[in-house]
Amino acid sequence: MTKGPKRLRWVVLGVLIVVPVATALVIIKLSQFKAMAAAGANMVMPPERVNVAEVTEKDWRPRISAVGTVTAVRGAIVSAEAEGIVRKIDFEAGADVQAGDELVALNVDVEQAQLREAEATAEAAQVYLGRVKEAAKTGSVAASELDTAEASVKQATARVDNIRAVIAKKTIRAPFAGKLGIKNISVGQYLPTGAPVVSLQALDPVFVEFSLPQQRIGDISKGLEIAVSSDSYPGEPFNGTITAVNPDIDPTTRNVRVQATLSNRDARLRPGMFVSVEVILARTEHMLFIPSTAVLNAPFGDSVFVVQEKPGAPGAQPSLVVEQRFIRLGTRQGDYVAATDGVKAGERIVSTGAFKLRPGMPVVIDNSLAPEFTFEPKPKNT
Repeated sequence: MTKGPKRLRWVVLGVLIVVPVATALVIIKLSQFKAMAAAGANMVMPPERVNVAEVTEKDWRPRISAVGTVTAVRGAIVSAEAEGIVRKIDFEAGADVQAGDELVALNVDVEQAQLREAEATAEAAQVYLGRVKEAAKTGSVAASELDTAEASVKQATARVDNIRAVIAKKTIRAPFAGKLGIKNISVGQYLPTGAPVVSLQALDPVFVEFSLPQQRIGDISKGLEIAVSSDSYPGEPFNGTITAVNPDIDPTTRNVRVQATLSNRDARLRPGMFVSVEVILARTEHMLFIPSTAVLNAPFGDSVFVVQEKPGAPGAQPSLVVEQRFIRLGTRQGDYVAATDGVKAGERIVSTGAFKLRPGMPVVIDNSLAPEFTFEPKPKNT
């Protein structure tokens, strides 16, 4: 037998063996894929655990937000009223002083000498006037001489008072009670008239000044409460009341200037400090609030996931699923934000982790690790 027919028989034999085996493998794999598809179709995803909070109904006093600046009720740069050389400094930087406390004494040696001379002149003029008056009783002096003597006394007395006033100006005193700043002078320094000595600020109470648009004039009145906060003291509000509203509107900005007064016994608010202001209006509005963390923000709108009951099979318990709702947001307060449309009071919404949900997904409520929400959070200082 030649090699050609022999080789052909081996090829045919191989084909007869391989084809059935390959066909069997294909049939097995197809059945496996079909079984897997059927299992996937019948598989039910376990429900997602979620934190839930109810939509809260609350009577709320609306607020107007603004930014303001702290100013002192009384504040000044204490300066020299008269020129001279600094002889003594009687204060420490940052000290609290009372009205009238001596701060700086300038050299008054020249003025003291002038005062002694003026006092002597005034005393001599007074003695001479006494003699003239005695002589005038007997008519031995003219009335004009008496007038001259009286004028001399007044002139000498006025010179004494003038020198004493100059000496008093060379003792610089606190014009009112308050806290001193940093020294701007040193002993031996020459101070010209008007030279700054130290900043003096009365820190209790303080003013907070801010501006509001003219559309808000109807809401603003004297006596309204305000809440002030500063990034220097996060989470700590300072309360006060509006004490003045400008009668005119700024023609450039169309804003009205408002001034409020705050107690500041611990002197934590300092003049020039930037603060956030919330004006608490006198009227009350009925509003719905939801936790801020429940809101999903997206370019096409804000939404929340509402937990709804889905009826089960006959005899089975209903299940919980989530429904996505688009809402409109209003004012924010603490951990909450007002929902002006889209939800109803008492509805349950997913308060945290809403980003991992999709509409219709089954859920189970688990608030064991739910955060605490409050309208007036007070975080600890760090």
